[in-house]
Amino acid sequence: MADSCQMPAWRRALAAAVTDPAELLARLDLPAGLLPGARAAARRFGLRVPPAYLARIRPGDPADPLLRQVLPLGEECREVAGFGADPVGDLDAAQAPGLLVKYEGRALLLTSPACALHCRYCFRREFPYAAQGAGRAARGAAVAALAGLPGVREVILSGGDPLSLDDTALAGLVEALDPVPHLTTLRLHTRLPVAVPERVTPELLEILSGSRLRCVVVIHCNHPREIDAEVRAALEALGTVATLLNQSVLLAGVNDGVDVLEGLSLDLFAAGVLPYYLHALDRVRGAAHFEVPRERALILMEGLRARLPGYLVPRLVEEIAAARSKAPVG
Repeated sequence: MADSCQMPAWRRALAAAVTDPAELLARLDLPAGLLPGARAAARRFGLRVPPAYLARIRPGDPADPLLRQVLPLGEECREVAGFGADPVGDLDAAQAPGLLVKYEGRALLLTSPACALHCRYCFRREFPYAAQGAGRAARGAAVAALAGLPGVREVILSGGDPLSLDDTALAGLVEALDPVPHLTTLRLHTRLPVAVPERVTPELLEILSGSRLRCVVVIHCNHPREIDAEVRAALEALGTVATLLNQSVLLAGVNDGVDVLEGLSLDLFAAGVLPYYLHALDRVRGAAHFEVPRERALILMEGLRARLPGYLVPRLVEEIAAARSKAPVG
């Protein structure tokens, strides 16, 4: 095993992530009364917060919008009608282990089960990655299956997070996709440039720019305080090799205000990222406390349209299992 000092900075950051609820509460000077619920929720879906993201959370504030995205709460253990394990129909969309096909012209490769940050509203928090082949052994078979789908123009690398792969694995996957003749676009869905900005390295940029496929990177950022100087620099670097878009999730207590959403769009644009989607919450078990009522969501969108030019207003959408596309809300 390589010495830790020889590991890239981003790998060291992943290794240093906080995974113990007691440590998270202690480091952020949060009430000890939160610990029983945090431990119960973390047993169902583990805690993971890397150092760069942790540093942006305000100590002593249980309502901090960044903390709310990552802190396990006892509310996650409540059973709520209408919330389940596979809210967007991923399992029914599997064409081969690690390969999902939902929409015409696009296919999604589950590249890894790993994420840098465990968002408490994650719609794949109960996804059976081991059974669905989101690991190294299944990637070759998934690419082979993709090669047999001539109607697919765009391949989407997802997970988990595709940028949790090391450079050798990621480069190998891109090289395997490159010869597939019907592919024109490589899209990556990733939270790592926000959670671990150290992941954006010259080596990564070389991998993404070395393919004949047009590269699109869709980041996941929900609040303007997630974008600090390091994240901005990482996004600007990514923008030299890829088209950058952002998708957010509308979350109660995080970004359910016009001022916050306006600030997010403006800060994203300043870093070279266009707002793309604002998702209504996927109704995954354990996330009901994040849901924003439909009426409130529509009022927020009306406020955004009044303040921002159209190209900075994300589309409010929801994902419905078995639907042919994302569905506009309102």
